[in-house]
Amino acid sequence: MDTLDIPLHDSLRGLDSDSCYRALSAKDTRFDGVFFTGVTTTGIYCRPVCTVKTPRLSSCRFFSSAAAAEAAGFRPCLRCRPELAPYALQENLAHAVWQRIAGGALNDGNVERLADEVGLSSRQLRRVLMQHFGVTPVELAQTQRLLFAKKLLQETRLPMADVAFAAGFGSVRRFNALFAQRYGIAPGDIRRAGEGKASAAPGALTLRLAYRPPLDWTRMLSYLSHRAIAGVEQVQTGEGNGGCYARSVRLDGCHGWLSISHRPERSQLELEVAPSLAGVLMPLVARVRALFDLDANPAVIVGHLGRDALLSERLERMPGLRVPGAFDAFELGIRAVLGQQVSVAGATTLSGRLVQRFGVATATPFGRITHHFPLPAVLAEANVADIAAIGLPQARAQTILNLARFAAEGGMQMRPGLTLAESVTRLRSVRGIGDWTAHYIALRALRFPDAFPAGDLGLQKAAAGDGGRLTEKQLDARAADWSPWRGYAALALWMG
Repeated sequence: MDTLDIPLHDSLRGLDSDSCYRALSAKDTRFDGVFFTGVTTTGIYCRPVCTVKTPRLSSCRFFSSAAAAEAAGFRPCLRCRPELAPYALQENLAHAVWQRIAGGALNDGNVERLADEVGLSSRQLRRVLMQHFGVTPVELAQTQRLLFAKKLLQETRLPMADVAFAAGFGSVRRFNALFAQRYGIAPGDIRRAGEGKASAAPGALTLRLAYRPPLDWTRMLSYLSHRAIAGVEQVQTGEGNGGCYARSVRLDGCHGWLSISHRPERSQLELEVAPSLAGVLMPLVARVRALFDLDANPAVIVGHLGRDALLSERLERMPGLRVPGAFDAFELGIRAVLGQQVSVAGATTLSGRLVQRFGVATATPFGRITHHFPLPAVLAEANVADIAAIGLPQARAQTILNLARFAAEGGMQMRPGLTLAESVTRLRSVRGIGDWTAHYIALRALRFPDAFPAGDLGLQKAAAGDGGRLTEKQLDARAADWSPWRGYAALALWMG
């Protein structure tokens, strides 16, 4: 059958049916989350990596999102579990809104408020999502909630009511009705299908988060361990793929902790969460995915950057390099300011002192995690002398105060669709935040893959490649060909 006759959803741009089918036949991990396959003979949709027998080409329909597949009447595969697929990371407004929705932004059903946050009318928001995904904002949110509920049913032993509310449903009745309508199966049947796989760890909820391999877990933990905030974070490095990251969590009024380890044989991270955080699992998972850059596509990034001889050798030595993110943008911003003109170790010491002075004590199962990071409102009400008392110059203490006031007024909550240049300009409006700090925050906290602190001395020396040093202007020109992945180039130069 001619591949042009194979149904390809309008929202799946950049790939033709033949490319999708080749990736499906090869179980190619590079395309996991990039598209989904609806099989007309079964009414089920799968990830490209599903281990079932590959269907005939004539039975396949390809979709760019799980929501588009469900809108077309397909239900999720219980074997490959589409809810595990990493997101397709793209720099556009539609995907920025999608990730906001995946974090629970529409759990209250208020499309008007989301549209206002994005800077669009509700009608414009609907048009943007229809153009890219073929579904409305409500349909996209319903799919995300259902898939997250399915994940909780198969991976935890949360009571059914807790599953419904954790997945953003306003009532158990609504949860059961929509589940039956979309999937043709009761939630209890999904749970029974997952029996034996759910976490039995006492005092914790355990979830699995997939990524596209490879992932350089050891290098990721090493980077985070040198920058861990004493009292808030704890990083244990280990041989091979061992090691663990843990931290305290305060999110939307809920308090608790989380711990993350690596399961390389499954291309997954294992996330353990305090039961007290069950009500905020959707936004929490979104933050963890950003922290470990789980939605990156290494093959695409290396394919682009590897054309440069300066980067190629470094990237070969560190397959699966990711940009370590941040669990909280304000926390990372303060950490960046503390790192101005001091060593990494010095900034780590200062951040620990700040937590001890202004943080809130908490109890966790981890001996070195004793506090929550200070809230913006707390630091915003402090005075410069108190902040400087942790060992800071007056000017830097004032910058901490300025950033805290900026964040307390909502300044760190950048709307989806804001460009890198606009975000950097907004950050630089804070007195004491320069170009380096703004790009560093944009790279790690705001997840702009093209952010690039060209004023960084280490990058200027590494990019020279001959023991010399490029000027900031020269480095900017040198890095132009690395766009839109300059942030990954920066990590390769810093760590290579």
